[in-house]
Amino acid sequence: MNKNNRNLIIINCVFICSLLIANIVAGKVVNLFGFIVPAAVTTYPITFLCTDVISEIWGKKEANLTVKIGIFIQLFSLILIAIAIALPSADFSIDYANNLKLVLGQNIRMVIASLIAYIVAQTNDVFIFHKLKELNKGKHKWIRNNVSTMTSQLIDTAIFITIAFYGTVPNVLIMVISQYVVKVILALLDTPFFYLLTINKDK
Repeated sequence: MNKNNRNLIIINCVFICSLLIANIVAGKVVNLFGFIVPAAVTTYPITFLCTDVISEIWGKKEANLTVKIGIFIQLFSLILIAIAIALPSADFSIDYANNLKLVLGQNIRMVIASLIAYIVAQTNDVFIFHKLKELNKGKHKWIRNNVSTMTSQLIDTAIFITIAFYGTVPNVLIMVISQYVVKVILALLDTPFFYLLTINKDK
């Protein structure tokens, strides 16, 4: 991926899209090959790939800016959703309004869990990525990509699951472990994409 504004905009769009979809589907708990995890496990890991790519090509400052934009976008989307839910429904669309509230009207506990986990984990991801890049003198991209992502995913998983689901699911620890195992697998699978996207980074 060449270092230009168009590609930066594209990768930021993918980041924001993945982040918002993860927030929408986070409340659904699924059984994925025997692992009990939130449905967001299929989309949220993409955000870490995006920040790693931005870190590698555009640098730490731009990656941290993406994380900050993500915070604003999440808060802004929550306000817009709250307004849409609060608006009076037409008589013929009551059922749709109720379904919309059920899907998008996540309780404050879920929102707080998501935001805290996001801020801590994404900031940590950018920090570890650049620390490892510095220690390895820019070599071994797979190390900084995987170690930063796996560490941050553990932090994110522990914070989000504990705050969002403690007392509402049979075993929070099992849910944390299950989600983290899936995320580690996805982190390993995204390594080839990280290499592919960071080719020709200086052009």
